[in-house]
Amino acid sequence: MGVRPLVPDAAARRAVHRAAQAEAALADVPDDELVTRLRADRDDALALVRELGRRALGERAHDNQLLAVVGLLAGRIVQLDTGEGKTLAGALAATLSSVRDRHVTVLAANDYLARRDATWMRPLYDAAGVSVAWVDAASDPEARRAAYAADVTYVPASELGFDELRDRLARDPEERVRGRREVVIVDEADSVLIDQARQPLVLAGAVDDAESDTAMAGLVASMRAGVHYAVTDDGYGVALTPAGEELVEQAFDVDLYSEADGGRILTRANLAVHAEALLTRDVDYIVRDGAVQLVDVTKGRVARLHRWPDGLQAAVEAKEGLVPSRAGEILDSITAAELVQEFGLLCGMTGTAASAAEQFDRMYRLRVETIPPNVPGIRTDEPLALYATRADKLNAVVDRIAAAHATGRPVLVGTPSVADSEELAGLLAGADVPCVVLNAKNHEAEAAVIAEAGRRGAVTVSTQLAGRGVDIRLGGSDGADARADVAGLGGLLVIGTEPHAAARLDDQLRGRAGRQGDPGGSVFFASLDDDLIARHARIRATPAADGRITSAGAVAQAAHAQRVAEGTALRIYANTHEYAVVPRRQRAHVLARREELLALPEPERGARLSFLDRAWADHLAHLAHLRDATPLRSLSGKAPVVEFNAEAVRAFESLLQSAEDDADEFLAAHPDLSDADAEGLGLGRPSATWTYVVRDDPYGSPVERFLLGITRRALGRPDGDERGLTG
Repeated sequence: MGVRPLVPDAAARRAVHRAAQAEAALADVPDDELVTRLRADRDDALALVRELGRRALGERAHDNQLLAVVGLLAGRIVQLDTGEGKTLAGALAATLSSVRDRHVTVLAANDYLARRDATWMRPLYDAAGVSVAWVDAASDPEARRAAYAADVTYVPASELGFDELRDRLARDPEERVRGRREVVIVDEADSVLIDQARQPLVLAGAVDDAESDTAMAGLVASMRAGVHYAVTDDGYGVALTPAGEELVEQAFDVDLYSEADGGRILTRANLAVHAEALLTRDVDYIVRDGAVQLVDVTKGRVARLHRWPDGLQAAVEAKEGLVPSRAGEILDSITAAELVQEFGLLCGMTGTAASAAEQFDRMYRLRVETIPPNVPGIRTDEPLALYATRADKLNAVVDRIAAAHATGRPVLVGTPSVADSEELAGLLAGADVPCVVLNAKNHEAEAAVIAEAGRRGAVTVSTQLAGRGVDIRLGGSDGADARADVAGLGGLLVIGTEPHAAARLDDQLRGRAGRQGDPGGSVFFASLDDDLIARHARIRATPAADGRITSAGAVAQAAHAQRVAEGTALRIYANTHEYAVVPRRQRAHVLARREELLALPEPERGARLSFLDRAWADHLAHLAHLRDATPLRSLSGKAPVVEFNAEAVRAFESLLQSAEDDADEFLAAHPDLSDADAEGLGLGRPSATWTYVVRDDPYGSPVERFLLGITRRALGRPDGDERGLTG
């Protein structure tokens, strides 16, 4: 049995009840006395902070919001439905923590929300005598240092991670920007702590520029699927067939498995095949302003600063005929999971935590607590509408949208990709249904579009952008009469054109309707052609004339495919975590040694830090190579992660001492070393550094696919027979 979410316990309910009883008596208490009591009186803290919020913001927290505050302070992930006031609940919890002399970091989903929420909640913090600031991508080092020195700091998880990486490589303690790490409240907790958990944040240093492999990209573009390469049944893997390998050998005049240069050519070929066969423009990425921009499939936005690893980024750029982005060596990396576990108290909030309760427990030992809504929900969620083919499904979707639009009922349609949103918009135009399209190509218009998505007659087609930081109000900005009109039509209708791989992403879309007791409805459509169902279900059923499949068993199998995908994602995370354990411990030793070196004098300090940082960067490159190479060991019955850990330990055994010895030798040879000499002798910092987020490749490492190609040849698989290959 999976981990079940909690509900507020009796103690939490008693605390909220006490706050309700004390509320009336606080109405006439002067502001300064209210603040004094807030800092000293723990028993009435909830009542006091609610009253402070009412006066400062003009918003009285409901009892369910106070229950969320209690859950946060207890170290829980609290689920508050959309429109129930997570921002205020988080600010109240941050205020209570801060007046107890604990620094609070609030992790926001993006730059916009960090800035918006800090500004929005500032009157509350000011009234409590609590300083607040935010960090965004535009913040310079001095602004970051000042923001982290405030009592409460709002910051996107990526920016906090990048600041941590830069602090780790500081040559002087004064260069650091981050401060205390006591309480962290994670907004959109499932997005930050689960979706981003496998996406390392990277600090890179300049090396030689990347070379575009346009020749290989052109060759692969001429190949035929099923003849020169084969995609695995689950769609996650791809490998060259013997015919494809022969084509590469002829084009580059090389024996891929005999000559020294063959392995490098084969790796380039596998990267190009992966880019061609598994990554799709306007689905996985868009091309804009002469660059490949990755799309965050969980949000539908362009994933700023994200790039693929292992040369795959350059392969996609070559496929699109673009100038390759600059290359660099990894100086250090960190994941959001590692980042938040540095804090004394970790808690979070989201509208869709319950369906991720097992992940939160497995990954962080955090329990999910569901908070009841202030007003019971009356949204109607229809069962999955399953169709035989994608064409049948889209016809049904258009018909359903047109029918709702004819009555004036507003419709929000969620699509899985940019390409799907544009295709549906074209079909709606053909049916004379006007719509607004919101996707990664025009996400700047998000707030304005979503704010009006509840107006009478509105049809909004969106990737997973809907409602991010903006509520959909019935009637839009047209006032109370318009709200009543739309409510009488049934409220907002949410339509999903394809289930996501995680149920909580579907729940996020559904949650745009029926906020704060509003009427609303939702329905998801699916087809046997959909990626999720094609990969994780085997359904055989006879459809009706319109392609609809009504068999209860078939619909249940389609729903089960989502649970299979969620289980797969959890196993992938567990595997990733196993590979990260040893490097994380080794990094702790390196950081401890850096702390010691930061108290030695210059220029000796710089010299020793330079040798240590060089050794660590080389070690990270070696670990990356080890991880790519260890899958071959499974052929002999050895567990890859066990072999990886054993070799990682052996490689690290002499790292610290070797760095010390190299530094000793260097300093002995340069007894009168100056800072200028150190720079000239190659001990300076990289000529350029930058940060980015590695998009963890869902289809496996390209080098692993290269190894699978060797495995297939070694096993004598016939041309085109890819059974047993996994990506």
